[in-house]
Amino acid sequence: MSAAELERRYRRLLAVHPWEHRRTYEEEMIAVLLADARPGQTRPGFRDTVDLVGAGLRARLRVGARGFTEPAWADAAAVTGVLVALVLCAAAGRNLLDQLLVDPSLPPPMRGVAPDLVDWLRVAGWAAVAVTALAGLPRVAAALAWAGVAGWAVLVGPGVVDQPTYVVDTLPQFALAVVAAAALSVPAPARRAVAVLGSQRLAALVAGPAAALALLELNRVTSPLFHVTDGPASYQSFYGLEAQSELVIWLYVAGLVAAALAVLVAVATLAAPVRRRIAVLLAPVAALALVIDSALAGWSVSTVHMGHTIPLVPAQWAMLVLVPPVTFLAGLLLVRRREETLRMVALGRAADRER
Repeated sequence: MSAAELERRYRRLLAVHPWEHRRTYEEEMIAVLLADARPGQTRPGFRDTVDLVGAGLRARLRVGARGFTEPAWADAAAVTGVLVALVLCAAAGRNLLDQLLVDPSLPPPMRGVAPDLVDWLRVAGWAAVAVTALAGLPRVAAALAWAGVAGWAVLVGPGVVDQPTYVVDTLPQFALAVVAAAALSVPAPARRAVAVLGSQRLAALVAGPAAALALLELNRVTSPLFHVTDGPASYQSFYGLEAQSELVIWLYVAGLVAAALAVLVAVATLAAPVRRRIAVLLAPVAALALVIDSALAGWSVSTVHMGHTIPLVPAQWAMLVLVPPVTFLAGLLLVRRREETLRMVALGRAADRER
């Protein structure tokens, strides 16, 4: 009875190892462990427990690292790196244009100041990331992307203490920068993103963010004037879009939806393994943005109305830090389970055809 109990507990520890490893070596390892056990022993010793769990975790890490060298991961990473670089370039371009182009709806004292060197460097930097990635220089693109991540940490990171609202608001862009840098660091053949996307999809990925940027800036510089003297001004607003008529608002919405659909269709028409992995790579950013908009919405409003900084508690910071990696790991497991299920179904169909 003690031997059976000991074997059962050893098998629980061996469950830490990858399934492929257990299929090949589990029985042999169980036999060795039982042979070395003391008479009457019913529980694994501390050293055996540490050795088995540690070896299992190391084996899983090796299997996971090998998985990221699969062609589908390399293709998804190459496309994601370019896509995110283009989106970040458009976001930086909007911030730059907000300062260069005068908003006529604001009185002169409230108009923005001239852009500084950092604003220009953000646009040029992310544009360089996209160009070098497409030109077949992935190491240069990855280095530039990691430089952008480091720049955020240096310029924005210190604001955690006295400007937590600004730091939290910029966290999704920081997460996108990390995704771009990590994706471009995955080994892939030169110009792989161009080969995977093709000319039409690549044009859609470039045109989508550019069109959205142009529409948003056009809407901003044509905003209705409120300081008129000949009567009340006609005014319509919808999620930051402002115009003098509802029809114009819906035209802007239609243009933005078309720009987003161009990008979504370009990604959705890729091979299924590639688009699943792109979703896994981008899911942490979406999860982080959702947490900020929902779980921290009350904190953000309170900070604005209280007139002074309300610091985040450690649990809130832990949530912001842990949500992206947990989301990524969950997506990774779902993709593996999905593809393993599809592989088993295909094997079953092949066996049925043979019969």
